Amino acid sequence: MSRKNVLFLLISAVVAALLLSACGSSMSSDNNGGSTNQNSPEQSGTESAIEFPGGTYQTLTIDEFAAIVENRADDYQIINVHIPYAGEVANTDTNIPYNDLEALTAAIPSKDTPVILYCRSGNMSEQASRALIEQGYTQVWDVPGGLVAWQDSGRELIDK
Repeated sequence: MSRKNVLFLLISAVVAALLLSACGSSMSSDNNGGSTNQNSPEQSGTESAIEFPGGTYQTLTIDEFAAIVENRADDYQIINVHIPYAGEVANTDTNIPYNDLEALTAAIPSKDTPVILYCRSGNMSEQASRALIEQGYTQVWDVPGGLVAWQDSGRELIDK
């Protein structure tokens, strides 16, 4: 075999190895931020971690949130943080304004209590989620899209 053929085979092998390793690492990426949380929702595996300078919280799809509301609401503290009040999802434990951190922390029994926050569109619950994580809470889930996505999925709100 000529030196040129050996060099070609060597370069081809290196390129193939690089391509395979790149594909393998993207296929095995962890959707939940490596969390080992035992209360983690197990519905569809689409929950994702949101990382920011203060820490990490999880998000839930509307279908994941609905499954929890219907089957496992007692496993979570479910809080509507939207102001002004615009209705709520069944099995909501309480309504607390997103920007009242003192009331939020007072309503949550401990920093490792699993908490799900939602609002009308996702903005206020995102802010509240970040604030709780910065305070040391470890099991916080946010529902992007909130009440709007809930209704868009064909589900109904209740008005208390």
